[in-house]
Amino acid sequence: MESTPGKPPLEILLVDDDAELCGMMRELFGEAGFKLDCAFNGRDGLARVLKNSYDLIVLDVMLPMLDGFTVLQQLRRRTEVPVIMLTARVHRRDRIEGLNAGADDYLPKPFDPDELLARIRAVLRRAGRLEHSPDSIKTFGDVEVNLQTREVWSEGHLVDLTSLEFDLLEMLIRAGGRVVTREEITAALLEREASPYDRALDVHISHLRGKLASGGEMIRTIRGIGYVFAAKGAKE
Repeated sequence: MESTPGKPPLEILLVDDDAELCGMMRELFGEAGFKLDCAFNGRDGLARVLKNSYDLIVLDVMLPMLDGFTVLQQLRRRTEVPVIMLTARVHRRDRIEGLNAGADDYLPKPFDPDELLARIRAVLRRAGRLEHSPDSIKTFGDVEVNLQTREVWSEGHLVDLTSLEFDLLEMLIRAGGRVVTREEITAALLEREASPYDRALDVHISHLRGKLASGGEMIRTIRGIGYVFAAKGAKE
C-alpha cells in the first residue's frame, strides 16, 4: 500500500474517455493504496486539476473537447504536477512531442496495469511525493531490495546496479510471480519493440544475475516467453 497509517492516500487523476477503463483502474489503484478520480474529456480534466491538489495525472492523448497535448500545455503554465501520458499512437514523434511538452513519462496503449503502476511509483519517487513505507522493503533470502531508496543488498553487501538493472529487477518483483514477457520488458525499459534477434535484454538479465550472486538464481528464464522472479520464502 502506498498510503501510511494516519495519512490519506496519494490522489491520482485519470483523464480518459474510456469509462470502462476508468472503472477497472479505480479498483486496481484502490488495491494499490491510491485514490483515483476520473475525468472523461480534456476540458473537465483540466478543470479538475486546477481545482484540486492531485499527486499525479494520467492523461490520454486522444480526448474529446481538448486533446491531451493541449491539456498538458495548459497545465505546465500553472503547475508542475507529474504527468504520465497514454496514447494508442505508435509513432516515435508522438512520444517525443509529449515529453518535450512537459510529460514525465509516456506509455503506449494497450498497456499492462502493473507496468502503469510501476511507472507511477517511479515518477512519484522522482518527484519526492512517495513516502517510505514498510512495503517498500522486500527480502528474498540473502537479497534485500528497498524499492523506495532503490538500494539492493546481497549477502550483506550493497549491490552496484545501473538504473536500468534496478528497473528490471523492480518490474520482475512487482509482477508477483507472474511471467513478464520479453515484449513487456523491452517496451517498458528499452522503449522499443522486441526482436527475436535482439540480445540486449539477455545481456542486462545476465549482468543483473551476476551482481545478485546467489540471489540471481531467483530470476528464471521461461524459454521463448520471458522471465519470472521466483523467490521462495519472501519476507516483506
